[in-house]
Amino acid sequence: MKKSAFLFISFLLSLAHLSAQRGLTKIPDTSIKAQLDAFILPEGAKINLFASEPVVRNPIHMNWDSRGRLWVVGSPLYPHIKPGQEESDQLVILEDTTGDGVADKHTVFADDLHIPTGVLPGDGGVYVANSNDVLFLKDTDGDGKADHREVILSGFGTEDTHHIVHTFRWGPEGMMWLNQSIYIHTHLDTPYGIRRLLGGGMWHYRPETRRAEVFMKGLVNPWGHVFDKWGQSFMTDGAGGQGINFVYPRSVFVASPGAPRRVQGLNPGQPKLCGLEVLSGSHIPEHWRGALASPDFRGHRIKTYRLSDKGSAFESREYKELLASRHGAFRPIDVKMGPDGAIYVADLYNPIIQHGKWIFVTLADHKHGRIWRISFPDNPPAPFTKPAEMDSKALAEALLFPKRILSGSWPLLNYEPVILINACQH
Repeated sequence: MKKSAFLFISFLLSLAHLSAQRGLTKIPDTSIKAQLDAFILPEGAKINLFASEPVVRNPIHMNWDSRGRLWVVGSPLYPHIKPGQEESDQLVILEDTTGDGVADKHTVFADDLHIPTGVLPGDGGVYVANSNDVLFLKDTDGDGKADHREVILSGFGTEDTHHIVHTFRWGPEGMMWLNQSIYIHTHLDTPYGIRRLLGGGMWHYRPETRRAEVFMKGLVNPWGHVFDKWGQSFMTDGAGGQGINFVYPRSVFVASPGAPRRVQGLNPGQPKLCGLEVLSGSHIPEHWRGALASPDFRGHRIKTYRLSDKGSAFESREYKELLASRHGAFRPIDVKMGPDGAIYVADLYNPIIQHGKWIFVTLADHKHGRIWRISFPDNPPAPFTKPAEMDSKALAEALLFPKRILSGSWPLLNYEPVILINACQH
């Protein structure tokens, strides 16, 4: 009964939002200047364009590699491929070779993807969420383009394309973490037997053994995940409305089918959130450090939260807005700390965000996309050395506590996979 009531209320809310989008008669100004003029920033912050169309279109997810390059997947095909249409979504590598905060070099690593929703460089290549598969792509001849393609995991559900497998991240133990959302039924055929997840939840995958297991169940649309400095996991939900969620092994949250008991989120009454990052590093002002940033894609803004200990768990309180916009097509969908200490924001860019088949999608945007960079000019850029250029000793020293930053930050996220590779080579 409770589940039925929840689904009915969600349906009514979606209708209300759908009605508002149907009333859209004018496409917002698509110029870069129009978006820049519409941003509202906190004191001391500056925003600039890092990359845009035609290089990046409708970006969905991004991650940095150990060479300081940003890997971005986007999907003009979203929400579905049309009859006769080719799989043509791209994975692009962006580089700032001059250090001026703008991507002056790009490489199309793959251009034959089908609604890619996760990307994670590592193991000499890159892992990509490609609808019902997780692919491993690799460049074996040095031309900057993928020529090796391997299906690592297959059997993820594709019933609802904004719920398919997504949100890839390396964990502090060297495992790969990935999420799926509520209207998905997954049956993975693994070397250890069939692994199933019916509904939302999170997986972890160990590349060296190819073992995939369910870590937790539930959440409606969990498009954000970070670790704190102790390896604890926190997630956001694109529909649950409970802000930050503290998740742990075998925990069960809202919308998990058949669950007799469910854990509640830490911020009831919050908007739908997408993406999650720990703000860290010497470049950003001290009062922002340690805050969790998560885009409110419907509200055209990025909210932040503060965590504190409470008994055996945590409490979370709403903090300040990191970024807001008056532009109707600004859709922040992912946020990452960069190697220079700046904050990078993936802007899906679309005045339409509901993809139900009953919508006339003539106003949906399949041409634009932006990556924005938030910096603080009064603070010097964060010093960094590319992990790919460090030896094992230097890499290990970079991880020593208390120098170790929260693992949502760029350094820790990229040092650990390189350490694992070096260990295997010696």
